[in-house]
Amino acid sequence: MRLFNYYPSNPRRLDPDMEKKIFFHSLVFPAAFVFAFWMVEIIEVTTSVSFVKLGVYPLHWKGLPGILFSPFIHSDFNHLMSNSIPFFLLLFMLIYYYRRISYQIFFLLYFLSGITVWFAGREAWHIGASGVVYAMAAFHFVSGIIRNDVRLLTFSVVVVFLYGGLIWGVFPIDPKISWEGHLWGAISGIVLAFYYRKYIIRRDKFDWEDEEDEAQQLEAANQELEESNSSVSTTAAQDGNNSNNE
Repeated sequence: MRLFNYYPSNPRRLDPDMEKKIFFHSLVFPAAFVFAFWMVEIIEVTTSVSFVKLGVYPLHWKGLPGILFSPFIHSDFNHLMSNSIPFFLLLFMLIYYYRRISYQIFFLLYFLSGITVWFAGREAWHIGASGVVYAMAAFHFVSGIIRNDVRLLTFSVVVVFLYGGLIWGVFPIDPKISWEGHLWGAISGIVLAFYYRKYIIRRDKFDWEDEEDEAQQLEAANQELEESNSSVSTTAAQDGNNSNNE
């Protein structure tokens, strides 16, 4: 995508118009997904038709379509609401930061979270987008640690906080919750974070990070100067000793 070929070499010289285009583009895809989630739930409620059997049913052929469709199906509006906001924010962040490979990462997370549940989940219908949410949250968090990226880490922690019991969701506490989907989604995110660890993303530095870099450079320069002066002093002392010996 031509839009995502824009990577300024100097973060201080950003193109405001291009940044604005990328920002709004990053909103469209998540918004379309969330809109589809809500339309499916509204159709279910208004027609009294249940789409639960389009979810994932592990190790059964009838459950295979759920790998594609299960994130669109929710048990009620509360379930849908709890997934909509984190899904939107995490996907927006993925597209905005990873740009050229963002869709590749997203669909890998999307299908991996469903396939792993099909292989390793308990015999029940697994529905909802929470597996993909866990996958994206884990990807951002681990990627932030690997890259030492404060923004990725901070954003992920905020989403985890807003999402409530994200951590507890990977444990078999409530039999009505697909904890396997949460667990395998998180594992999928961690695996892909390591897989894409060498991919460089554009990031603007905070002012305090620039100050730290300047301080480190100044300290290194002072250290080199001290070593140079020490070397000169040692050489001068040796020359003096040689003169005395002569």
